[in-house]
Amino acid sequence: METGLNDYWLMCLGTHHVLAAWPIFRISILILIQMQLPPRPTLFDFHGVSMTRCFTDNWDNVQNFQARPDDILIATYPKGGTTWVSYILDQLYFGKMCPERQTSVPLHERVPFLEICIPSLPTGKDLADQLPTTPRLIKTHLPVQLVPKSFWEQNCRIVYVARNAKDSAVSYFHFGRMNHVQPEPGDWSTFLQNFIEGKMVFGPWYDHVNGWWKKKQAYSNLHYMFYEDLIEDSGREIDKLCSFLGLSPSPEEREKVITGSKFDNMKQNKMANFSSVPMMDQKVSPFMRKGKVGDWKNHFTVAQSEEFDEDYKRKMKDPTLKFRTDI
Repeated sequence: METGLNDYWLMCLGTHHVLAAWPIFRISILILIQMQLPPRPTLFDFHGVSMTRCFTDNWDNVQNFQARPDDILIATYPKGGTTWVSYILDQLYFGKMCPERQTSVPLHERVPFLEICIPSLPTGKDLADQLPTTPRLIKTHLPVQLVPKSFWEQNCRIVYVARNAKDSAVSYFHFGRMNHVQPEPGDWSTFLQNFIEGKMVFGPWYDHVNGWWKKKQAYSNLHYMFYEDLIEDSGREIDKLCSFLGLSPSPEEREKVITGSKFDNMKQNKMANFSSVPMMDQKVSPFMRKGKVGDWKNHFTVAQSEEFDEDYKRKMKDPTLKFRTDI
């Protein structure tokens, strides 16, 4: 067990943090056991969306999740900036109030992944139910039509982060290579064709970003962010996020969030880089790989880029939703 986790567990004994500490302690023990990794999963159709069992086995419980009015849901397509924005929000709300969390509790436990269900580990729903924080920060990759209804009924605030399709495809490819919870990605050409056809966990990128964009027009408590904007000027985008959430951090607190959320700092942060997750082989590819706009140019051939662009034009017809592939 890492010293930080052990210290946190001892500190929490006899305090109101016990509920938060127990899952952390349990996960740490399981990691120590060096559990055998299961075979790679296969995709299947689930309510019209490609999924794997680790996101559907706990489906009824996820759909019956009881959101609270002050919950904040972070929604993204995979590799769209989930961890980045989760870290920013956790820092904004709890960086000053609970500084010990930043060095002792992994981010994926501070901000649970609602729909995940891996054998022998606590489900994301269980971790969310046990969060002692107010507000609760919860993340999801679900397309908008599959989000548990209680989030809408409680008028929860939702932060959606979208990333351009080409960089999303590249990042998802490398994520698939290192993450044993993902289907086998194959080589780049095979993966790219599957991405174009929407044969991805959580379905097509196109449906995901469009569905959430359309929801934004009718649901005022949805803040739609772009990964490229965060790369270009994180301070500006954090200010917009604070305005949406009604937060007023001091200049010092704001600067601390900006500095802490820089890519290189997060990549070295053991509580944010998923280095404690046994299903991810960071020797194959780091979870936090580059964090840039335009890396697609190092992967797409000219022919692949042209084919991708033609397909993109057919699927992305809403003139109000625009992405940048360069900044």
